[in-house]
Amino acid sequence: MSLFPIFLKLTGRRSVVIGAGHLAESKIESLRTAGAAITVIAPAASERIREQADAGDLQYHPRAYRHGDLQSAFLVVAATNDPAVNRAVFAEATAAGVLCNAVDDPPFCDFYFPSVVRRGELQIAISTAGNSPALAQQLRKELNEQLPLDLGEWLADLGQLRREVAAAEPLNESRRLLLHELAHRQVCGYDKCPSRLLAREHALTNPIPAEKA
Repeated sequence: MSLFPIFLKLTGRRSVVIGAGHLAESKIESLRTAGAAITVIAPAASERIREQADAGDLQYHPRAYRHGDLQSAFLVVAATNDPAVNRAVFAEATAAGVLCNAVDDPPFCDFYFPSVVRRGELQIAISTAGNSPALAQQLRKELNEQLPLDLGEWLADLGQLRREVAAAEPLNESRRLLLHELAHRQVCGYDKCPSRLLAREHALTNPIPAEKA
């Protein structure tokens, strides 16, 4: 079975985590990074998760999972140390059409948490479909060592320049080729950046038609 790679917008969406120990911590951190509205349910929680609850970063309910806890959830993570509980969570999620990940139990997952290399808004996600998380982590380490530390800042400048080009040029093959060329150049934030000068020169020779301006 082939997995479908996707980057999902979770900002403000209810994400329920059943379990609040070390298994849950990294999953919660990934959800927090994505801006999810997190609810954690578990009889006890690690110190780190309690601190996040006290800070208002998530909601924590100190009790055992009950059927019905996934109501209105967009996504759920089952991260207890009891496989029977995790599978009960997966069964409820499946019946409700909610995406579920049962940690370290691949047959009971709709999705997997990848190993991720981040540079600002740039993300490179690695998945082995649950076959070897250790290999995914090793590949993440190797990529992380190879990518420049300022790549995220460069991407931000490149994104701004892309918006400038889009505002100055009509959508056509010439613009597409220019954007590909700029992705190979060192874009910078200041006004006299060589890439910005190139983009402006290109815009002068490919003006937006008057009726579209």
